[in-house]
Amino acid sequence: MKQKTHSGAKKRFRVKGGGKIKRGQSRMRHLLSNKSSKRKRHLGASAYVDQANEYQITRCLLP
Repeated sequence: MKQKTHSGAKKRFRVKGGGKIKRGQSRMRHLLSNKSSKRKRHLGASAYVDQANEYQITRCLLP
């Protein structure tokens, strides 16, 4: 059977040139009036996956 990339993972993660995995941050969909501008600004920026979780995500991204 043909192996496939995890379709949920390919929408959420991007592998950068150096091998790091870039991800978006959560908590920016709703209930934003309770959050400060500073918090919303920082949550809007992308982040990188922790080294402890990289292996599992790499397994999802590689077929």
